[in-house]
Amino acid sequence: MKEDNIYFNETIKSIMARSWNPEFTHSDRERWICVYPAYINSKKSISEGRRIPKELAVENPTYTEIRDICASSGLTLGVENKVYPREVDSRDTRFRGRIRVQLKNNDGEPLHKAFPTRQSVLLHIAEMIPKLKSRKENQTPSSSQQQNTTSKKGKKDKKGKR
Repeated sequence: MKEDNIYFNETIKSIMARSWNPEFTHSDRERWICVYPAYINSKKSISEGRRIPKELAVENPTYTEIRDICASSGLTLGVENKVYPREVDSRDTRFRGRIRVQLKNNDGEPLHKAFPTRQSVLLHIAEMIPKLKSRKENQTPSSSQQQNTTSKKGKKDKKGKR
């Protein structure tokens, strides 16, 4: 029974995140940068966690969009089920998700020449999210709905004047 307990404890340790160690190399997941959706959300203020200029930010990005952009850009990434600490409602699933991205190789050199810094990764993600197919599909129905609501308002005004 004691042998089973030892095996169980070792398994748990291998699954859990490791505490910081200065001997970690850049290829260790603990050294990768974190990208939360709040970092590029135009609805957030800087004090709420936005890290890029508001003009370049995206409205309510999701972790899946960030993951898709990073994967298509050839970045090494990992997805974690975490919530940004400054988030008001931590139970809301829309705000869940943290993406870990490897920036440097073991030598300390950038893994990709196009992404030497954390800021370059964030700006690239914010630039590419509006170009996603899912974002383009969501924008077209909303504009047609706005046209329908304005035409209905005109009819209501006529009925009121009779």
